[in-house]
Amino acid sequence: MERSGRASGRIRAALIDIDGVLTVSWKPLPGAVEAMARLRSAGLPLALVTNTTSRTRAVLAGRLADAGFPVDADDILTAPSVTAGYLREHHPGARCLLINSGDVGDDLDGVTVLDEGSDETPDVVVFGGAGSAFGYEALNAAFRHLQGGARLVAMHRNLYWRTAQGLDLDTGAFLLGLERAARVEAEVTGKPAQAFFATALAHLGATPDETLMVGDDIESDVLAAQRSGITGVLVKTGKYLPETHRAADGTPDHVIDSFADLPALLELPAP
Repeated sequence: MERSGRASGRIRAALIDIDGVLTVSWKPLPGAVEAMARLRSAGLPLALVTNTTSRTRAVLAGRLADAGFPVDADDILTAPSVTAGYLREHHPGARCLLINSGDVGDDLDGVTVLDEGSDETPDVVVFGGAGSAFGYEALNAAFRHLQGGARLVAMHRNLYWRTAQGLDLDTGAFLLGLERAARVEAEVTGKPAQAFFATALAHLGATPDETLMVGDDIESDVLAAQRSGITGVLVKTGKYLPETHRAADGTPDHVIDSFADLPALLELPAP
């Protein structure tokens, strides 16, 4: 476990990524359930913050609870739920074309999402998570709408994520090409957007200097959190790659082998 000093003392709250930190393909990583239980026993306020776009907060909470994690839907902030708030504030009443692999409708309260095959022209093209929905026809339609003046909002720009079969392409791989072709820049609402971290801190009622962020993505999770004044903890699980770590533009405050090591980093008492 690499660290630059201990994180205990001033830390009063935790932000925790899910995929690659707590689970991979929804199977708990070794020691993760026990580590979460220790954080709960210590009374540490926490929020699970994820760019996952394939499931609603309620479904995520159910899957995690079934796996043994002591969490519920109120503990979870997703890119879709934060995106809904962003759209309501910055694009009120906009007709949105959603391109996303997964059903997150319940987390898009107050957002007008056009039905598939609708003849209406969208005001905003919204990118969620990559998958089968990101075919040529859908991407080309988005390209044409952007050429016609629609705005582009992306729930995240992650390039890939870890599955049980290995790394899979994610939204960012498609988003970069679309931005260049349409000569637009996406408004990103999930991690690494600072607004996402501000929402998470407000959810916990915590300040940046007393909060840490645990993630497997050095750029979107860790360094982005540090730019918001949050202590960054990188885990060597999930999408972690040594070469990405070495090439990063910054240095995490702490590097640990896995989430199972977090209680020791925080010097939490043994159960």
